[in-house]
Parts: sequence; C-alpha cells; structure tokens
Amino acid sequence: MHDPDSFGCRAFTAVLQRIGDKWSLLIVSVLADGPKRFSELRREIPSISQRMLTLTLRGLERDGLVSRTVTPSIPPRVDYELTQLGQSLRKPVCALAEWAMANIDVIHTSQTRFDRANGEKV
Repeated sequence: MHDPDSFGCRAFTAVLQRIGDKWSLLIVSVLADGPKRFSELRREIPSISQRMLTLTLRGLERDGLVSRTVTPSIPPRVDYELTQLGQSLRKPVCALAEWAMANIDVIHTSQTRFDRANGEKV
C-alpha cells in the first residue's frame, strides 16, 4: 500500500536536495544577475569542475529552474538563465547567502571551540 505521507516526504527531500546543494545555490545566485554562458559560469565559480557544472546545470534544467538556449554559430553559443520558477528562488537563495556571509565568523569560532573541547585537531 502506498503511504501518501512517505511520498510527500520523498518529494520534499528531492526538491531540497536539488536546491540545497552548494553548486545549485551558487549557480542560482550567479544567474540571478542575468543569463550567462557556460564559460562565464566557470569563471564566476572557479572551484567547480566542468563536469560538476554540467551535471548541476542539467539537474537544474530538468527541475525547471534553468533554461538552456543554444544559438547556432561557430562555435555554438549556449546560454543559461533562470526560468520563472528559478527566479522565484532568487530571494530565498540571496537571503541564505547573506545570512551565511554575515555569520561565517561566528560559525567558524563555534566550530573551533567545539573541536578543541572534543579533542579534534584545529
């Protein structure tokens, strides 16, 4: 028998996994400024590998958060931008990023204190 609550929980978890991973958050925040080419995204997120950027963009496109436009040229031009659904993520993603930046020092201090108290290497 199908448990509707477990389906809802699985669906909710899948959505949070997509929008909550660090690469998706970074890509959404970069695309919040407008459409970008693949190479521009690579430059603005230098720590992401080409493979991970490709996989994350495909996942975001599959979920309807990002659109991909190919312009026939030599070489082909590929642009990515937030869809209307992706645009609706701008506010919460930017708020989360602002919160993280405002609290990074406090979190780091807490982690160091915890690690020292629990015998972890600092």
